[in-house]
Amino acid sequence: MITYPYHKDGRFFLMAGPCVVEDETSPLRIAETLTDITSRLGIPFIFKASYRKANRSRLDSFTGIGDEKALKVLGKIREQFGIPVVTDIHAAEEAAMAAEYADVLQIPAFLCRQTDLLVAAAKTGRVVNIKKGQFLSGESMGFAVDKVRLSGNDKVMLTERGTMFGYQDLVVDFRNIPVMRGFGVPVVLDVTHSLQQPNQPSGVTGGKPEMIGMMAKAGVAVGVDGIFMETHPDPAHALSDGANMLPLDQVEGLLTQLLKN
Repeated sequence: MITYPYHKDGRFFLMAGPCVVEDETSPLRIAETLTDITSRLGIPFIFKASYRKANRSRLDSFTGIGDEKALKVLGKIREQFGIPVVTDIHAAEEAAMAAEYADVLQIPAFLCRQTDLLVAAAKTGRVVNIKKGQFLSGESMGFAVDKVRLSGNDKVMLTERGTMFGYQDLVVDFRNIPVMRGFGVPVVLDVTHSLQQPNQPSGVTGGKPEMIGMMAKAGVAVGVDGIFMETHPDPAHALSDGANMLPLDQVEGLLTQLLKN
């Protein structure tokens, strides 16, 4: 199993998987495919899936199969493939529970200023990946890093995922990458959520997946330590965030291009 910090020899690492654990079997198939691809390409890999989606526009949106059941799926992936796992937590009381199954606890962008959540995640001893708030500058994320470090945990990462610009759209300011790396932490670019178009009239988030390759190449060019992307065998029928996912059968081609970038 790879260990923090996940990048090595100047090569980016990959955090990838479906948006959410949709059932008990498909995440394992996705993990198997991604593990095979990254192993052959020599890219350090962390499997990503949320065990529950807490931030949904509509009440009838899919949120998960049940916390314990989903976490056990992540634990099985971790054990079966010998890879680290990352999942989101949404409240301080979830940190210890999720830490039993995940190597990286991810703080959602809208929650990146929640002190009790950051402190609870830090105290588990797991790596803490904080997504930059859509409403914050790169400079302001230094305070989030400090909250984790001052709680006794130096294993922290930051993830850029775009900034709200106008209405129902996000823009990535690539100046944030070197700014956040200046805090002495690995910086990840979330190339799928950066292309979201949130708060659509239908209540279902839109996206621009045709620009995933461009976004990833730009991130590697400016020196990100990791690339984060959500992927699914059939994004059109994914139960969450399908509009901005990369089809699973396109992952290898994109990663091959990034290694040449």
